Amino acid sequence: MTQTQTRTQTTASATTSASRGERLASRIGNISAKGLLLILVIIWTIPSLGLFITSFRSEQDIRFTGWWQFFADVSPVFYAGLALLLIGAMTLWYFNRTLPEAESRVWPAYLIGLGAMVALFAAIFSDTTTFENYSRVLSASGTDAPNMWEHALNSLAIVLPATVIPISIAAFAAYAFSWMDWKGRDWVFVAVVSLMAVPLQMGLIPLLQLYSNGAHLNLFGWEATLFPDLNLNGKALSVWLTHTGFGLPLAIFLLRNYMSTLPRDIMESARIDGADHYTIFFRLILPLSVPALAAFAIFQFLWTWNDYLIALTFVGGAENVAPMTVRLANLVGSRGQDWEVLTAGAFVTSLLPLIIFFSLQRYFVRGLLAGSVKG
Repeated sequence: MTQTQTRTQTTASATTSASRGERLASRIGNISAKGLLLILVIIWTIPSLGLFITSFRSEQDIRFTGWWQFFADVSPVFYAGLALLLIGAMTLWYFNRTLPEAESRVWPAYLIGLGAMVALFAAIFSDTTTFENYSRVLSASGTDAPNMWEHALNSLAIVLPATVIPISIAAFAAYAFSWMDWKGRDWVFVAVVSLMAVPLQMGLIPLLQLYSNGAHLNLFGWEATLFPDLNLNGKALSVWLTHTGFGLPLAIFLLRNYMSTLPRDIMESARIDGADHYTIFFRLILPLSVPALAAFAIFQFLWTWNDYLIALTFVGGAENVAPMTVRLANLVGSRGQDWEVLTAGAFVTSLLPLIIFFSLQRYFVRGLLAGSVKG
């Protein structure tokens, strides 16, 4: 073997060793990142799990023992169900990495469902489990009953218009900023985006004054009405308008970023075929912008559903209009004596947002990240 061949083999071996070392370091880094993410998820999940378990415990148990006592009192069937669920989840994870066929994922999915059902039924029929907190929260009997069902309808009456109105306006505005040429377009867009920096708390008192008494200007004895007295205080319309005003800048920003990345060739082909802006918007832009529209719809829905400050400011005193967040804050009573029902009320309040988020989560990241990378 010549000296040149020996050097070549040595170089190749060093290159191979270096590439193996890089792959090993990359794999270790990925495992460490995933492990750290899993630890953070577990840490953030523990308080929610404790709150959920507490909502099914009696007032006596809540006052004198911690929520972790539930795991000591529950039957062994509960742990058998958890074991089935864990085995199914690990098997499904392994099959997803090694067997791409969809048929291989069927029985692990059944195992996960079976384990979840066994653990759920064992927990429900445990001696330490009670539905008293939920029955009190959902009760409609009595003058001071929580009656969260009625307040859930109030929340829907506020949330649905407060979500649809800004999306409808922002979609038209985003199309104008993306595909229509007009003078000062960039400056107006910068002005709209800068409104996101305006704190919500700054506008509550001026808006309350505006909705209650209107806006009047008095100069040297001459009085002019800038905004009429609409008497909107205590009505759901005031909350709609407030959420719309503070949600529009973000909606326009997200939708404009998404619409500007749509293929220009499609728009030019539509214009050659004689399509006007109205046809392009409704036939092309809206169907292609479903991920961005759904992403903002989720964001706006969660914001308005969980809002307490705006609802308390404008409709907090009207029981027939107050949403669930305002009623939830009043569940503890005047002296904080009914705090144990807050756990059940919190999960009743969060049920619909969880359903909405997990149903549309595939659109959420796609819509938020759209337009951040070009090419």
